[in-house]
Amino acid sequence: MLYIMRHGRTDWNDMHKLQGRTDIPLNSCGREMAEKAAEEYKDVPLDICFCSPLIRAKETAEIVLKGRNIPIITDDRLKEMCFGEFEGVENYFSDTSLPVNVIFKHPEEYRESVGGAETFEELFSRTGEFLDEVIKPLMEQKKNVLIVGHGAMNLSIIGRINDLPIKDFWTPGIENCKMIKLSETWK
Repeated sequence: MLYIMRHGRTDWNDMHKLQGRTDIPLNSCGREMAEKAAEEYKDVPLDICFCSPLIRAKETAEIVLKGRNIPIITDDRLKEMCFGEFEGVENYFSDTSLPVNVIFKHPEEYRESVGGAETFEELFSRTGEFLDEVIKPLMEQKKNVLIVGHGAMNLSIIGRINDLPIKDFWTPGIENCKMIKLSETWK
């Protein structure tokens, strides 16, 4: 079984700042969310956890899995989507004057990098490689795997597993510290 979870809240989440690869830690609310998730998901059978090396994801995984003797392995391919020079910008979603806004409003039109931001093609390439090289063999072995990551990175995996068109990239959404069951088998 494959599960996915987004990290707990950070100060930048609360300030509506675009985080991307900027390494922002969990805030007290984020830690509390992770502790509640640990309790809520304590009976979900897991063999292994892979997570982003960014502190907010790593700390979430450590809190959620505390005392469960489940290995947590970081992988750079699970880092959040890079938003280049727009990282740290507040109200990025509603500010239509920002070129990066196309990523969120019209993902199907975002084909070339703006301001050093990663393209969807680059994001899909690295997460797809991770799924093929790491997750697929584990699914074939009937292992229970948790991926702890970020909004856009997680949605790239959800999109691939569920075969969603790019125009629907943001449609599934993903709440902080909510575990989502993705797949029992690999297609």
